[in-house]
Amino acid sequence: MIIIPLIHTTNTVKQTEASRILEIPLIVTEQYPKGLGSTVPEVNIANAVGVFPKTKFSMVIPEVEEKLKTLCSGNVRHVILCGIETHVCVQQTVIDLLSKGIEVHVVADAVSSRSQMDRIFALERFRQMGAIVTTSEAVLLQLVGDKDHPKFKEIQGIIMVSAPESGLVNKL
Repeated sequence: MIIIPLIHTTNTVKQTEASRILEIPLIVTEQYPKGLGSTVPEVNIANAVGVFPKTKFSMVIPEVEEKLKTLCSGNVRHVILCGIETHVCVQQTVIDLLSKGIEVHVVADAVSSRSQMDRIFALERFRQMGAIVTTSEAVLLQLVGDKDHPKFKEIQGIIMVSAPESGLVNKL
């Protein structure tokens, strides 16, 4: 499983921290960093196996595809996505990954758009396309699977940090 954040939210920080704790490969893309800036420093991407600038909206660029081939002997079956913009970069990435037969988990409370309407419609489209729309806490607990997991306490510590309201509850 690969966690691919695109930019900062409190819950993206949780996902990147969990990738470090659980030793899950982290791939980061940055949309036109020369003009839009790099990943914000609050998101610790020091453990990333690659940080790739891009101008294509999808993060499925040749450099990322090459990195995916080297991970898990080229047999990546699941990807967790978080970042911005939900209706642009995340959406194009979901489309591309699903077309490659990869199961995509979109962390609804770790993606955002400038417009709440764009975000909500994108999340609905992801469900219709067959992606799994989930929450940061659900993903983290799914990754450990059991309170007896050796890293459960560390993941529990991440979960206990409150995140701001996502704005989605009254929209679903």
